[in-house]
Amino acid sequence: MTRRGFLSLAAIAEPRTALARGADYLWRQQGKDGGWHSRTYGLLRSGQSLTPFALNALLRLPNAPQAGVGRAVRFILANTNRHGAVGMSEPDIPDFPNYSTALSVCALRRAGWEGWRPMVEYLRGQQFAQRNGWKPADAAFGAWGMGGEVRTPPDTGHVDLSMTRHVLEALRAGGVAVSDPAIQAARIYVERCQNPDGGFFFSTTEADTNKAGELGKLYRSYGTTTADGVLALVAAGYSRGDRRVVAATRWLREHHRGMAVAGFVGPAYDRWPEGLAFYYAAAVRAAVGVDVTGELERRQRADGSWSNAENLVKEDDPLIATPFAILAQIGG
Repeated sequence: MTRRGFLSLAAIAEPRTALARGADYLWRQQGKDGGWHSRTYGLLRSGQSLTPFALNALLRLPNAPQAGVGRAVRFILANTNRHGAVGMSEPDIPDFPNYSTALSVCALRRAGWEGWRPMVEYLRGQQFAQRNGWKPADAAFGAWGMGGEVRTPPDTGHVDLSMTRHVLEALRAGGVAVSDPAIQAARIYVERCQNPDGGFFFSTTEADTNKAGELGKLYRSYGTTTADGVLALVAAGYSRGDRRVVAATRWLREHHRGMAVAGFVGPAYDRWPEGLAFYYAAAVRAAVGVDVTGELERRQRADGSWSNAENLVKEDDPLIATPFAILAQIGG
């Protein structure tokens, strides 16, 4: 058993003991209020997005301590507003509401707790769909953005494939059928983000968020968003044998190079392959089963955590890198 006695090492055979050490680190960081709170980034200090994120990773491991799980779930529910949104406890400083709420649905379902149904309805209401005035020809149609105030045309705000993937996974975890209009609308957006080479780009509405830049009239495909594309397609009901999934899977396998994210070309993008390393490790494991456990074990710190030397997407915060590292070792 680990020092706190919550995770049986016998249940995690060598060489996966890094998982036990990572889990031990994360549970030690849980606050008295049940949440996980960043000490690195003020925006994440509230714990509204970090708590369901960390809990989702920890619940994939055996023998999660029920007291700790219960405290985390109660924290999530205490930070759910009357509309079913998580991440809006401080309205002037939203903590990625759609992402927080989507992860909360998955965490509650995985933990076997109630309280997720209003969250599903909140996420439905956030979609760039006909109910909010969007038309299929609109570049954002079918997607989800950051959340909060409902967006109506022509105000898209931030829209991306990663957010859309996580909401799709939450809707499916909440029992929403593939035939549902929300899933069918999302298919339009996900397909719109796929390039002819099978890879994916990040956003149809904000050029500068496509981190690998442009290639002619297209945005370059790159590793993290292509893994998100596979997972979004699967969540939207495409089979693993569908031509779109096959093409994206082929792109990932042909371009994969450890934790260095593929698709970035030129000195202007030199930091991104490492900057997205932990997100990529988790997403590519879930998308196509690629295992980078050996590299993760070499990168683990003495206290059991992981951290990225690059801060481009906040992976220098161990409360972000460590859950991703756990997910990268177990998949799903």
